[in-house]
Amino acid sequence: MGDSKAKAEVVEVKAIEATAERFEEYGQVIEASPDGDEFGPQDAQLDLSRGIPRFYIMHIENRPLKFSTITHHASVTQCLGSVGGNVWYLGVAKPSIVDDYEVKDDTGGNNEIVQSHCGHFYVPPAVESVRVFRVEGSKFLKLNRGTWHAGPLFKADTMDFYNLELSNTNVVDHTTHNFKRENGVVFLIND
Repeated sequence: MGDSKAKAEVVEVKAIEATAERFEEYGQVIEASPDGDEFGPQDAQLDLSRGIPRFYIMHIENRPLKFSTITHHASVTQCLGSVGGNVWYLGVAKPSIVDDYEVKDDTGGNNEIVQSHCGHFYVPPAVESVRVFRVEGSKFLKLNRGTWHAGPLFKADTMDFYNLELSNTNVVDHTTHNFKRENGVVFLIND
């Protein structure tokens, strides 16, 4: 699209409740389990092998139920959950990281493949691929490596979130797609 001054089309997306089954293409929904349970598939399957893990509480202000950018991290899984179990929302699209060997073997001239400023290759997410999940209660979301995400978003003025990623994720592993600039759309969450 290119012209950032043009009026963007508003795309309404209905929020769906985050359940393990509905979220599995993007990551995991992790819920409380009894103390003493052994590690298993119900636990967050993490990849923090490419750096120093960072677990912290993010204080976020003014994140209304709309977005025009979406981000992914190519080197790490990420976990997000609200402190206190308040309702929040996350826009997502499936991971679209392209392996280096696929780029080298791309004889078809796939013009959609883009190289991130972080070095890896990816295919930008399509407008129609974006989903929004509603999260409530004592659970958190584990995002697979490369899952596109917008948020956390919420109705309150401020919220605090647990966040597990790498210590330098937001410096060296932060690729953003701007739907307003590239596709002429802004997403509005319909709850």
